Amino acid sequence: MFEVTKKDDQYHFHLKAANGQVILSSQMYKSKAAALNGIESVQKNCGNDNCWERNTAKNGKLYFNLKSTNGQIIGTSQMYAGESGMENGIESIKKNAPGAAVKELE
Repeated sequence: MFEVTKKDDQYHFHLKAANGQVILSSQMYKSKAAALNGIESVQKNCGNDNCWERNTAKNGKLYFNLKSTNGQIIGTSQMYAGESGMENGIESIKKNAPGAAVKELE
């Protein structure tokens, strides 16, 4: 499920797994409409393997970014201890994001 929230007059979204864990977080948007467009972009681009960027943080943990076809980051994952966890996160988004419900929290 996608959850859209407002903080300090800006909006962002999280994609949560069935267990309630956040698997993707967005940037901040100036409007709710822009955040909803970001969700549509996740749903549109998550199946494209070229849109996934895998990274290692300074502390050695792994994370990924989902980018749009123009290269802009749509969302960033949590930190993972190992590669298998990170890859499972990507697969979960590919599988669940396209049909995920959107819940607006304000």
